Amino acid sequence: MNKKIFSLGGSLALAFSLSGVALAQDATTKTTTTTTTTARTTVQNPDGSYSVIEYPVGKEVTVELTPMNLQGAKGMARVMRSTSGTNVALDLSGLPADAKSYYVYAVDPTGAVTLLGPTPITNGVGTATFTTPMNQFMLVLSPNEGLTTFGGDTPVAFRSAVPQGYAVVGNRPSNSIEETKQVAGSAPVSSTYEVPMLGIPSLGGKDTEIRIQFSGELQGLKGKAYIDPKQAGATQIKMRFDDMKMAPKERRFVLWAVSPDRKYTKIGQVINTGKRQEAEIRGETALNDFGLFVTMEDTDVTTPSGSVYAPFTIYKP
Repeated sequence: MNKKIFSLGGSLALAFSLSGVALAQDATTKTTTTTTTTARTTVQNPDGSYSVIEYPVGKEVTVELTPMNLQGAKGMARVMRSTSGTNVALDLSGLPADAKSYYVYAVDPTGAVTLLGPTPITNGVGTATFTTPMNQFMLVLSPNEGLTTFGGDTPVAFRSAVPQGYAVVGNRPSNSIEETKQVAGSAPVSSTYEVPMLGIPSLGGKDTEIRIQFSGELQGLKGKAYIDPKQAGATQIKMRFDDMKMAPKERRFVLWAVSPDRKYTKIGQVINTGKRQEAEIRGETALNDFGLFVTMEDTDVTTPSGSVYAPFTIYKP
């Protein structure tokens, strides 16, 4: 492995040891996973009709509400998540003169619909504030009360857009049956993460640096990794985080490898305690080619479920 690793200050580290190093599971362990899934109607659509994101703790997020066939209407939500729940404040204007109220729903990654409450409308203007324990959702405003599903036939007045710097959380159908044998961290999952392959065979067995660009609530966090495909039957991976104090505390940062057929392998994780500036993940995979990405998770997971901020790319100086 190339030992010329850059730190944030530009110094070179010839050796690095950290008590918080997360080690991947033994690559020799075999995994067989069979998944049978019955999906709900909510899917991640290119037109923005599915826009579930994960809201960060302690940071207000401004979300534009896109009007549906309401000419001149405007909508905005200010979302603030804390350790005790998530506060949603709505501001609507330019609404039809005959509008009396819209019902506000939160749609989670499984497609489940939760009523937050009504927003009364007076003279084309409406404001309301709601609290929910949810942390991953999109907002849907409808003139209909009692919605139980969200899909193409749902009457919608507004739906939330994805704020700049945030990534859509992959759709996770809730009605699934899994039969799993001795999992080694590799499994097909229903959520979709758009991660490009790194083209490992094209590296010619060379030790290669790859980088990730974090955004959103992880703006300022630095990450890079080194992949070494020289080992027989396995590619070794070492990833380092700089400026960990810039990231939310008590969260798990998980490094995943994804195969061309969308099976996800957990390489390792670190937990940001808020007391260290740097952290490292070491692991390996037997995949011939793969992509790499990081999710931020609330709890220990065996398949990716949290927000993904950006995939790794080959560094070209």
